[in-house]
Amino acid sequence: MPVGELCNRDVVILRREDTILAAAKLMRQHHVGDVVVADDSSGFRRPVGIITDRDVVIEIMATELDQKVITVGDIMTGGLVTVKESLGVFEAIQYMRTKAVRRLPVVDEQGALVGILTLDDLLQLLSEELAAIARLIAHQQQKETQDRR
Repeated sequence: MPVGELCNRDVVILRREDTILAAAKLMRQHHVGDVVVADDSSGFRRPVGIITDRDVVIEIMATELDQKVITVGDIMTGGLVTVKESLGVFEAIQYMRTKAVRRLPVVDEQGALVGILTLDDLLQLLSEELAAIARLIAHQQQKETQDRR
């Protein structure tokens, strides 16, 4: 399954010049733990960074900086890693492990943002697949019991 089929396409997006306060309010409003920072260049949104709720706490709150003045561009994680929407789920898992990230912006062939894949998305998918396997085993055992009566 390609990650483009699994990723969340309702991504919360900000520009570099938006404040940390704006990021925190959007995270609260949308019940998410991250905001993707994107540049609107060449007619599409290109992801350039990410801000997490942890970044806000550690970089701003714990150091008592003014969240009304500091911008997301000031603290966003640089060197953003992204994946193309055609990448397979298991390849994405390996990539996340290799890069030590929990969130991956998903882009199209031109590099435009189309969604975000999170560790939570993957855990939900894998738990559903494991549950289906468990049901298969139980069904097979029931069928075998019926067939041997």
